[in-house]
Amino acid sequence: MSGGLDVAVLTAWLGRVAVRYAAEQGYLCDLDAAIGDGDHGANLARGFTAVVAKLGQPASPAALFKSVGMTLIGTVGGASGPLYGTLFIDMGKAAGESTTLDAASWAKVLAAGLAGVAARGKAQPGDKTMIDALTPAVQALQGETDLTAALTASAAAAVHGAEATKKLIAHKGRASYLGERAIGHQDPGATSLAMLLQGLASEAG
Repeated sequence: MSGGLDVAVLTAWLGRVAVRYAAEQGYLCDLDAAIGDGDHGANLARGFTAVVAKLGQPASPAALFKSVGMTLIGTVGGASGPLYGTLFIDMGKAAGESTTLDAASWAKVLAAGLAGVAARGKAQPGDKTMIDALTPAVQALQGETDLTAALTASAAAAVHGAEATKKLIAHKGRASYLGERAIGHQDPGATSLAMLLQGLASEAG
């Protein structure tokens, strides 16, 4: 992809993700029911439907990300709203005044989102959370100069990270009460995060 990530591409990405979450909400809720409250998919589907409805025509990626973050915090229940909201708000801060994000800029933006989510959720890799998909996704971007290749590698790393949560004991949220019984179950937050980045790779590919 030569043009970079501008508002048009990013808006189309969010629309694509909203459709994916609506289609996959049952699957995500099933994952969540095994180790949590069982509402992760429904919450994200509702939140991203609201995101698409409220987007309008933001002037920059930063403005778009801030709008997304505030909408998610206001409409998504449970832990997902604050965490996904923080992800986008901190991404917006890192985007600054840029009108288009290249591979290096996107790496910086997503890394800022990761830092915000980690601080908000007080989570680290291995805790069986969305961090376990987001961390390898950020790492896969480092040193990549071709945007399409970077986004593809990042999404693949997120998917692998989400799948690897099956082997983990949860240390955060309701799942942490299960101890070893959480082993064998894939984390819903890591799974939805991987879907988010798969959507961007597909849209920008």
